[in-house]
Amino acid sequence: MKLRRRLLAESMGTAMLLAIVIGSGIMGERLAGGNQAVALLGNTLATGAGLIVLIHLFGPISGAHFNPVITLAALLIRETSAGIAMLYVAAQLAGAILGAWAAHAMFAEPILQLSGKARDGFPQGLSECIATFGLIGTILATRRTRPELTPTAVGLYIVSAYWFTASTAFANPAVTIARSLSDTFAGIAPHSVPLFVAAQLAGALAAIAIFPWLYEEERVR
Repeated sequence: MKLRRRLLAESMGTAMLLAIVIGSGIMGERLAGGNQAVALLGNTLATGAGLIVLIHLFGPISGAHFNPVITLAALLIRETSAGIAMLYVAAQLAGAILGAWAAHAMFAEPILQLSGKARDGFPQGLSECIATFGLIGTILATRRTRPELTPTAVGLYIVSAYWFTASTAFANPAVTIARSLSDTFAGIAPHSVPLFVAAQLAGALAAIAIFPWLYEEERVR
């Protein structure tokens, strides 16, 4: 598959993911009548369902990373090169920002925004570390045991993690950066981004270290 097609798939997929995350957050908040649980439920179901479809849609082209820490995992387990990984991350970041702007345009929101929603403190960082650890673990494990179930497993894991983590499981540096540019239900204040990204990287590195070892086949002596 030519590299430019793979990069376009990564950019388009990440853009569509952000449009889903931010757009469903806006819609959920507008329809929920102030009930934050209902708004979050709508945001959760749309994100999980959309993610399953996007992975099926773009997976055969680019692998459907849509996430710099997934690309990092591919690099560290030697499935890609450093040069291609950097291009993937650039495509993901560009797509994520365009997706946020597309969501704003669809709901007649100002295109250029900065979020005022602070998400600070150790519990938020710990949540992102755990959420990302579980996401990378889900991908590494299902790809080895039941690869046909990976898209569904990822979508279901994110649905679950929205609710069992205090941070609502961003688990994605590109998503985090783009959501800082949206002063909506799904937003995160720019000053909270470094904590989230650091925690996501820590969780990803822990998963990359542990899950391949867990599934390593024992050598016959």
